[in-house]
Amino acid sequence: MDHDDREGGEGRPALYAKVLTVSDGVVAGVREDRSGAALMAQLQEAGFSVVEHRVVSDGVEEVSNALSYMAYGFNGLIVTTGGTGFGRRDLTPEATKRILDRTAPGLAEAMRAVNPLGRLSRNVAGVRGASLILNTPGSTAGAVEMLAAVLDVVPHAIHLLGGGSGGHPTGDD
Repeated sequence: MDHDDREGGEGRPALYAKVLTVSDGVVAGVREDRSGAALMAQLQEAGFSVVEHRVVSDGVEEVSNALSYMAYGFNGLIVTTGGTGFGRRDLTPEATKRILDRTAPGLAEAMRAVNPLGRLSRNVAGVRGASLILNTPGSTAGAVEMLAAVLDVVPHAIHLLGGGSGGHPTGDD
């Protein structure tokens, strides 16, 4: 059964998510993956089934390959954590842009607007196939806060990406 064939509670389509942690330190075992764990908990609390969590080193090739693989045939949300700052190895936005079919600048802008430090984030948001991809920072608080800023509209975006139709979520047609 495909993810699209399942339903969540009360007749709503089920929501699926994947998390990609981008961190040389986590891969090397010298740092704990707190932001990945916090994002998974937040997504589960919001009604998503987290079906995959990966950890990769910083770098355009590593991140773009992981995102391409995670998005293949997947209708859901992919959230990255890490690599969105100004550090030399912070290349998650470049890797994400490389594989996107379309950007979703309004989501990235809304995510950055929740905190003054968001102005220092280079996160991007966009679509690959039927997947919505959102970059968040490696800071646990920043990752959770940025995801929370857009989580209310994500189910509608995923529904549309999966070929869904129907009324606008505000009730306007």
